[in-house]
Amino acid sequence: MSHRSIRTNASTVAKVIAACAGVLAVVACNDSGTPSAAPQSSAAAGGGVETSAAPTATSAATGTPAPQGKETGAAKQPATGKPAGSGNNPRCATADLSLTLGTPKPSPNSPTQLDVPLTYKNKSSRTCSLYGVPGADLNGPADPNGPVYHLTRVDNGVKYNDVPAGSTATATITVLKPAAGESTWTPTRVTTIPPGQTEALTANWPSDLPVLRQDAATHPGTYINGILADPA
Repeated sequence: MSHRSIRTNASTVAKVIAACAGVLAVVACNDSGTPSAAPQSSAAAGGGVETSAAPTATSAATGTPAPQGKETGAAKQPATGKPAGSGNNPRCATADLSLTLGTPKPSPNSPTQLDVPLTYKNKSSRTCSLYGVPGADLNGPADPNGPVYHLTRVDNGVKYNDVPAGSTATATITVLKPAAGESTWTPTRVTTIPPGQTEALTANWPSDLPVLRQDAATHPGTYINGILADPA
């Protein structure tokens, strides 16, 4: 073999070794845990409803609300009076609150709907903040869809809301009434989880207020609205 052939082969071997070294370097980089392209998280784009604030999933046995997706709706204006707050106070824990269900009133949205106030009272000795959309279930008799109606949440409340000791804040349940000839279902109680909490509160549902169930609807006529600051 000539000296020129030996030099050519040596040069080729050197290039192969260099290429392999480059491949090994790439592999080592990947093995070190540095991805070539990090996937983007879709969760970072959200910001409306506080979903872990959102309730944890539940069953009919516990009567605890399951998390629901955000629906688009016409935002209700915050009530005037008490300031909405700065968000500097800690959230109201379930143990800080008591729950009452107000008298149903005609909804400004539609003559076939009613608004039922779901009022939380701060029974603690400190100011806490209550804002966002609570989880809410209507619990009642047997139904082809089950005994629990998980309500869709509409993110239309105040951004922050301070609730001094002894004061209240309200989230309205908008109810779609059954029309003549439609099947009726009347809940016996409402179960709700305040935003940011996992423990539930319950209140009795009016015995004369049936609800048209639309469990599979994309935009059901019965839903829970965001918390508003109550007037002073």
